[in-house]
Amino acid sequence: MSANASQGDNMRKFLTLPDVAEALNISMSQTRALINRGELEGIQIGGRGQWRVEQEKLDEYIDRLYAEQRQARADRTEVSG
Repeated sequence: MSANASQGDNMRKFLTLPDVAEALNISMSQTRALINRGELEGIQIGGRGQWRVEQEKLDEYIDRLYAEQRQARADRTEVSG
């Protein structure tokens, strides 16, 4: 394996806000709100301050939401059972 191939495996993948909105099937304003509230971690880059979200951070956010939903279901089951 070449050095370039091994480096490519470790490269971070960054998404634009439209990419994130599409992945979550939400609007751009909802996407910006998630970032502004700190629910989804993003970075501003460049002179124009364009937002990027690392694919790993988006995956973590989605995993966190799934965990919260599982916990909420478990809590409802305990209360009703």
